[in-house]
Amino acid sequence: MVLMKSKPIITLLTDFGLRDSYVAEMKAVILSICPEAHIVDISHGIRKYDIRMGAYILSRASRYFPEGTIHVAVVDPGVGGIRRPIIIESFRAFYVGPDNGLLTPSAIMDGIKHVYLITNDKYMLKCVSRTFHGRDIFCPVAAYLAKGISPSDFGPEIFDPIIPTFVNPKVYGNIVEGEVIHIDDFGNIVTNISSEHLRLIGLSEGDFLNVKFGDNLLKLKFCKAYSDVPLGQPLIIIGSGGFIELSINQGDAAKTFNINVGDKIVFQSNEH
Repeated sequence: MVLMKSKPIITLLTDFGLRDSYVAEMKAVILSICPEAHIVDISHGIRKYDIRMGAYILSRASRYFPEGTIHVAVVDPGVGGIRRPIIIESFRAFYVGPDNGLLTPSAIMDGIKHVYLITNDKYMLKCVSRTFHGRDIFCPVAAYLAKGISPSDFGPEIFDPIIPTFVNPKVYGNIVEGEVIHIDDFGNIVTNISSEHLRLIGLSEGDFLNVKFGDNLLKLKFCKAYSDVPLGQPLIIIGSGGFIELSINQGDAAKTFNINVGDKIVFQSNEH
């Protein structure tokens, strides 16, 4: 994959927040190496240490950026430990960050070409701290990628990046078993289940299905719009990110049902 000939784009996603200077320091490093870079903030409001949320938000946003974009994502509770720093080269983009499952869902959507371990300290800051690899390793690497350095120059190719378990729902018989991967600000419960998974068990929009999570067992309509059910009533819908969501028409489903990220959720058709 060749980087864009126009102004290179580097995105940032972290759980750092904006109160401290961390994000500014990352941008300063990028601009010191590659002044022509255009930096876009995806989010710095990822819940602290929440790799699942970071992976979901990155996968939603990354697909809309131009080919050749470099994505730096840092939700890194294992910083300074045994986790590996990596570059994933996909068919559309580069992903730079920790090998902890944060990057792979997005890269898998694009199609992974190569994965490289970052070992060449020529492309890191001279003093690498134990606690801020986003500034000292990942941002310099992204900036040098933007300047046209080949990803293979940063270290050896590896073939076993971490793929998180929440990437793959289970389908058997008339059941899809998945989990909650995100709860948005409206209280919509986003699952890792797609409309294709529901199609495999014979469900399409307009059908009713059984939904089980925790001690709850509900019969809900698979809707095209929130307004397909009365105000305050729950429904199943395809969210804007392409995943199946459990929602309430103008209500907060997560609070109503006391459901959290990581909880298991099962959809069952009424075929059998």
